[in-house]
Amino acid sequence: MSESASISSGIAARYATAIFEIVKESKNLPKLEANLDDLSAALDDSADLRDLISSPVYSRDAQGTAVAAIANKMGLIPAVTNALGLMAQKRRLFVLPQLIATLRDMLAEEKGEVTAEVASATALSDAQAAKLAETLKASVGKDVKINATVDESLIGGLVVKVGSKMIDTSIRSKLNSLQNAMKEVG
Repeated sequence: MSESASISSGIAARYATAIFEIVKESKNLPKLEANLDDLSAALDDSADLRDLISSPVYSRDAQGTAVAAIANKMGLIPAVTNALGLMAQKRRLFVLPQLIATLRDMLAEEKGEVTAEVASATALSDAQAAKLAETLKASVGKDVKINATVDESLIGGLVVKVGSKMIDTSIRSKLNSLQNAMKEVG
């Protein structure tokens, strides 16, 4: 891990711990989860928001005002709104994506679930995702939340990552294995 990524992770972890403890104490974890989904979607959809949190061109006051307006418009809970304001004041908004990821991990741990990153050649149907989650739950022993993405270069099959384990059943990897085997023979 690079030094700057490590610093960002540390900053995000400190803010995430504070937010999580406050929200847990007020028994508002489901609302926190909804807020995280909204923030994540906003970051994905808005290049302006990504620019606001990462650009040094914006002053602390401009970032603070913008973040307060966004938090108000999105209806974020006070703990998240206050943390975003403090992050703007301290010039720490750049860690927002890591903060969201860290808080999601903490929520999953609290609920006793794990997230599986699944890449497939075509979008999974709801039935396929449910069956996959059920199968993974049997092997992992925890509830599994599926984070599905589409990667057409896989040709077919799945690449599943749960924690440090990875299962690659894609046709692309099978073709690569076959290609390597043929190189060894010839």
